[in-house]
Amino acid sequence: MDRLGIVVPCYNEEEVLKISSEALRGVLDRLVRSGKISDDSFVMFVNDGSRDRTWELIEEEHKAHPHQVFGVKLAGNVGHQFALTAGLTTVATMCDMSVSIDADLQDDVDVIEEMVDKFHEGKDIVYGVRRERKTDTFFKRTTAQGFYKLMDAMGVRTVYNHADFRLMSRRAMEQFSMYGERNLYLRGIIPLLGYETDCVYYDRKERVAGESKYPLRKMLALAFDGISSFSTRPISMVLTLGIIIMVLAIAAAIYALVSYFMGRVQPGWTSLILSLWFLGGLQLFGIGLVGKYIGKIYIEVKQRPRFNVEKVLGDGEKED
Repeated sequence: MDRLGIVVPCYNEEEVLKISSEALRGVLDRLVRSGKISDDSFVMFVNDGSRDRTWELIEEEHKAHPHQVFGVKLAGNVGHQFALTAGLTTVATMCDMSVSIDADLQDDVDVIEEMVDKFHEGKDIVYGVRRERKTDTFFKRTTAQGFYKLMDAMGVRTVYNHADFRLMSRRAMEQFSMYGERNLYLRGIIPLLGYETDCVYYDRKERVAGESKYPLRKMLALAFDGISSFSTRPISMVLTLGIIIMVLAIAAAIYALVSYFMGRVQPGWTSLILSLWFLGGLQLFGIGLVGKYIGKIYIEVKQRPRFNVEKVLGDGEKED
């Protein structure tokens, strides 16, 4: 019988953690009763340096349900993508398949059974995909759709309307652990693994409690990381734009010379100033863009650990 590990990254989730634990344990119980997973399957909560009582609640849940609820405590806040990576690499040797899901229960836990069914059919990766975005605001829905279109235009392979709700087999997790980059964008890395995939579709719910941990600032940062970590097309676009502007500048220079010799030149400085500002801004943009790529190289070559595990509750427990 195959063992399932559900990985749940948590950051300041004290309001929802016990609700999430109860719901996910209920999923495990149903799947065990139906004979689809082994009775030693578990939920692995990953505490991403929370500043509230999240870790204390994880410990309480582990004591109350020692065979079903495990925990990983990271030494500091490293961000959602690193926390999820920590959970996946921790459970990779503990289970036959994993499902990653956020603690807020906006993703439909009932489709986990469908994911497990597709795993038994031979799928190594099963993506949870939203049918539509009715629960999003107009702004978030529009920006999200624009984001996926932009990623596609940049040549980054992603699954439309998929976040980080997915099933991965053990060999997919082991292969993923070989990707050692520090600029993480899991939605772009997972499709690169190349194993057989499938999708399940669901309607996203309202958050059960607490506040979103992904404000606009973090969403924009994630979008830039996704583009710059998987595509050099922005640099090519800046180069192309520079060539176009040089051609236009030559045409403008020819026009200015013809106008001068024909006596049609009018004194003025507006066009000159606007041109200088535009070209100066373009140069600064290009330099900044290249600088961001160089900064990413700088981070990668230092080869620092992506996260530090302080404590593990469950199989192979690691004490402080």
